[in-house]
Amino acid sequence: MRGLYAENFPLPVVEELRRLGFDVLTMYEDDKANQSLTDDAVLSIANDKERAFLTLNRRHFIQLHQQRPNHQGIIVCTFDPDFAGQAQRIADALEQEFDLVGQLIRIYRPAKA
Repeated sequence: MRGLYAENFPLPVVEELRRLGFDVLTMYEDDKANQSLTDDAVLSIANDKERAFLTLNRRHFIQLHQQRPNHQGIIVCTFDPDFAGQAQRIADALEQEFDLVGQLIRIYRPAKA
């Protein structure tokens, strides 16, 4: 896995992913936060950096995946206050994928019992 590029993602999830061995770069760390960039521009940045894109913005990035399937991978998640659990679900899903290029991965918050 090359690395992940995270947009407005909860920092505790990012930190846990790093602890699990993932190379995660946030838009904030990349000095791209608060610039009113379009979703297309953000995906282009991730592609240029050869990183899969990690976001909670499911609706827009699922649409963008359908319009522009040539990307380094898009991981869309539902918000989950169980940050460690969410990071583990992301890690588990990514370990199942050999190559994320052109892939759309969906990570859901587990249903409450």
